[in-house]
Amino acid sequence: MVVDDLDDWAPYFPSREVISFDQYLAKTDIPAEQTVRILNFCRNKRALGRGYYCSLLAEARGHKVIPNISVLNDLRRKKLYTLKLEDVAKSIAKLKPAGDASQITFRVFLGECLQPELADLAKSIFERFAAPVLEVTLEKDGQWTLDKVHTLSLKEITDEAEQEFLANTLEKFSNRLWRKPKTRKHYRYDVAMLVNAEETMPPSDKKALSNFIKAADKLGINLELIGKKDYVRLAEYDGLFIRETTSIDHHTYRFAKKAEAEGMVVIDDPTSILRCTNKVYLADLLRANKVPTPKTLLLSRTDRESLQDAIDYLGLPMVLKIPDGAFSRGMYKANNMEELVDAMKKLSKTSALVLAQEFLYTEYDWRIGVLNNKPLYACRYFMVKGHWQIYRHDDGKKAATGGFETMPTYEVPQAVLEASLKACRLIGDGFYGVDVKQTKDGRVAVIEVNDNPSIDSSVEDKFLGQALYYEVMAEFLRRLESQ
Repeated sequence: MVVDDLDDWAPYFPSREVISFDQYLAKTDIPAEQTVRILNFCRNKRALGRGYYCSLLAEARGHKVIPNISVLNDLRRKKLYTLKLEDVAKSIAKLKPAGDASQITFRVFLGECLQPELADLAKSIFERFAAPVLEVTLEKDGQWTLDKVHTLSLKEITDEAEQEFLANTLEKFSNRLWRKPKTRKHYRYDVAMLVNAEETMPPSDKKALSNFIKAADKLGINLELIGKKDYVRLAEYDGLFIRETTSIDHHTYRFAKKAEAEGMVVIDDPTSILRCTNKVYLADLLRANKVPTPKTLLLSRTDRESLQDAIDYLGLPMVLKIPDGAFSRGMYKANNMEELVDAMKKLSKTSALVLAQEFLYTEYDWRIGVLNNKPLYACRYFMVKGHWQIYRHDDGKKAATGGFETMPTYEVPQAVLEASLKACRLIGDGFYGVDVKQTKDGRVAVIEVNDNPSIDSSVEDKFLGQALYYEVMAEFLRRLESQ
């Protein structure tokens, strides 16, 4: 934490982590590979001021700094920061604060504020302009609008209640600030693992998450679980590992985008999420690049004439999918015209396009785990008894699953491996799970490529054991060291 003068920190608990601007200026001996995070509390953040140079030097030295130069430059011009807050303007207009005041000024301390009714707004502003302390002014002229946003230095926080609130917020924001160095193992890197404890079918169970943490620890990586509410803390880390089911219109995608913008190592990256989660895009990508797939059509019309054309091409039964379904959700098998019409009417309510594929019967689906374009693990997921999928979702009941068989990748048929790797190369170099069908006559067809594939204890790790988790975290380490 950098302040203009060490006396600025006098109201707060003493900390070794607090240095003056002059001390930071003189610190030219920090090894380049050492992770350093800076909270810039200096005054005068206008161009060529101390606060500005603090952030500028931090970026030049490869340190992670809040606020960064981009934020400082944006906050200098009202047109720029109001542009970035356009999507927040509607929330501001709907505010109904107590009293008849025509102007409200409040302060945002690392994403939090003292006024509960403004908490959501404070968080939204901080997410777009990360700074230790922001002062926000709202004006009412018929409805509430944003008038001004600017940073504050530590010296400008004189109210005791605000000082205490800032201290408490700092403690929550980064518990590393308050720990004595001896109580914490020295880690080379810090990586956040995004999870959702409430998710009914998460990509990894609790034991698997624990195994990732153990593997990371052996490699000198501090792997820490975070949740949706920790978005504002993302810049504290060197990397992001997403272990929550992803979607484009979802916080997982925003986390990935934010991490990428911060220069962090992120698996899976936003491009991979974008390409994998939309089955329409993926199907066309695979087709255009001659990856073997089932015969596929994109349907947008529900009239019987159009659907008859689909039947003529794909045959019956056929499989219908919404573009962003996961874990076999949003999928139907149509055995005749009536079922096809019914399924299309249901799916068309949520998507303008529906993916239709020929139905390939197999007793199991291959799942090939691929990391950085190399096969990592292989499973055969068997269909649920009496059902055509590996998952069966019954309303109000836990999803039923078929059995599985995990094996070394060298036992996988070469055609299955080749198709899987070819599909992944079109997506990127992340961590993917490729679903492949192989019919009795030897035909191979890639069904889809999943970002953020399932890794559950005693399932995908059945053959490799702890080595599976070690390989994933070793890839993180390789990427972190190559930055």
